[in-house]
Amino acid sequence: MIETTLILLKPDCVSKSLAGETIKRFEAANLQIVGCKMQQLSSEKLREHYAHIADKPFYPEVEGFMQSAPVIAMALRGENAIAAVRELVGPTDSSIAPAGSIRGDLGEDKMRNIVHASDSSEAAQAELKRFFNAGEVLV
Repeated sequence: MIETTLILLKPDCVSKSLAGETIKRFEAANLQIVGCKMQQLSSEKLREHYAHIADKPFYPEVEGFMQSAPVIAMALRGENAIAAVRELVGPTDSSIAPAGSIRGDLGEDKMRNIVHASDSSEAAQAELKRFFNAGEVLV
């Protein structure tokens, strides 16, 4: 099934000039870029995106990190794109992610893990609407 999903190249990816390497891996897996834009995230957008952890004591550190540099929001389309992206990025914690995965090769820890990836079809739909306006993702 052809799906469209969201990824965010996080501030560590952008500030370490790893965006090209990361995008190359998605393209090599036959995932097509159908939307892409660089954004400096607001506190409001971050609180909405991370609503599930916004009340946790570590949230201010997450927000500070996510505002430390711009992110690159990308819409990727392909066969079973959500699962394909999740496989490419590896587990959230870069310190245990396997070699060959994006997080295992390029990330540092649970927060500085290079990329956010939608974890379900429902999340992808909501996150694409959060980061892209109507008409910004190719149909």
